[in-house]
Amino acid sequence: MDSNKQSPGAAGAVGNLRAIPSVDSVLAHPAVAGLQDRLPRNIVTMAVREELEEIRRGLLSNGGRVPSLEEVADRSASRALDIIAPSLRPVINATGVIVHTNLGRAPLSRAALQAIGQAGGYSNLEYDLHEGERGSRYTHAVDILRRVTGCEDALAVNNNAAALVLVLAALGQGREAILSRGQLVEIGGGFRIPEIMATSGARLVEVGTTNRTYTSDYTRAITADTALIMRVHASNFRITGFTTSPSVEELASLAHEHDLIMVDDTGSGALIDTTRYGLSLEPTAQSSLQAGADLVLFSGDKLLGGPQCGVIIGKSALISRLKKHPLTRALRIDKITLAALEATLLHYFKGEAEREIPVWRMISAGEEELKQKAGAWAGRLRAQGIECSVEQGRSTVGGGSLPGETLPTWLVAITLHREGASAEQSAGELAGRVRESATPVIARVERGALLLDPRTVLEGEEEELLRGVAGAAAP
Repeated sequence: MDSNKQSPGAAGAVGNLRAIPSVDSVLAHPAVAGLQDRLPRNIVTMAVREELEEIRRGLLSNGGRVPSLEEVADRSASRALDIIAPSLRPVINATGVIVHTNLGRAPLSRAALQAIGQAGGYSNLEYDLHEGERGSRYTHAVDILRRVTGCEDALAVNNNAAALVLVLAALGQGREAILSRGQLVEIGGGFRIPEIMATSGARLVEVGTTNRTYTSDYTRAITADTALIMRVHASNFRITGFTTSPSVEELASLAHEHDLIMVDDTGSGALIDTTRYGLSLEPTAQSSLQAGADLVLFSGDKLLGGPQCGVIIGKSALISRLKKHPLTRALRIDKITLAALEATLLHYFKGEAEREIPVWRMISAGEEELKQKAGAWAGRLRAQGIECSVEQGRSTVGGGSLPGETLPTWLVAITLHREGASAEQSAGELAGRVRESATPVIARVERGALLLDPRTVLEGEEEELLRGVAGAAAP
């Protein structure tokens, strides 16, 4: 065969390529031309060129039909809008998972959002207004943390893993840190406590067993090289049954008897007694300090209900050492996070956390309130011809907090019957469609139904939620 001759398929593809609309013809189409009043021409042109190039690649790879000018114009217009759309978008969380890691963990209070807006311009981040000279960003949020937790001093860094690395590097580098084997946890994303400790330069000394560790195990492990005794709260799993572990009081007493530092990583950032709401006791930062811990570490974006950060509270002499360590600059938080953290902590100081902080408002929501809300939603959806029911269910705290703990709730269960598809397939397709709403709705699919949990839907989101679900589920 003559190598210069094209195969019939290749010849057809080349012919199809000639039928692709030109850039100018697509730009002149009303669907695209109208965008040029709203978007810079170079962005619109970029979108058109990218769309045409994708068509060319598809024809060369798979052959097929050349889209019409109208189709190309519509797709190019959508592509142009997608180019300028932010990738980080608000969504409505109807899953019933309160601290949802994939959805940004804790939603912020109105006051925290307002504080972010105010801090977005110039601020006194590193300026002493009284002295009229350079100040320190590490003074912000300290006073409110002292008042809320009773600590001597405090420092906030960019997350709780960073807080742990900083503490170990500044206070235990080249020396030993003693930790129970039952607390060698993986904190998410593949990051494990032993690896974090190795990165910090501290040497891990494991004591006890997975399920049972005694104070005497720590005592026998203490050497002249020991710097720290640590506790890491298992906030994302639970060991039950035949278990034993020393209390913070016991570990703090042992540490101080040997002139060592006791560090308690409480994890979730609870400042409120979780047993009030029928949940297991989650250690609070205040109780850990009162028990004798020298430093207490916790997350800002879990049960604290604030922005992502890691908070370290405790003895002023130790916090001062942390602030002077070179890693502190690399791990510091910005003005936006500081503003949101202060505003969140102020809710606790004013005794309004359950009312103002979304995480705690969700946790404290009563069954009757949730039942009424679910019933109202179901009534509105039925009025639009959508088959649904109100059912009892369970919400989850989530986000590496209170593992296995659930709260009673009421759900709206939507069922669709598509010919040739199972209930599970129909519910899955509906879940996909509600995710494509103007404001994406994220829901659960269980037992062949799409489930909407009102516990995690924020104030002001109901109308958008119902509009999106109704549009996706309309007969």
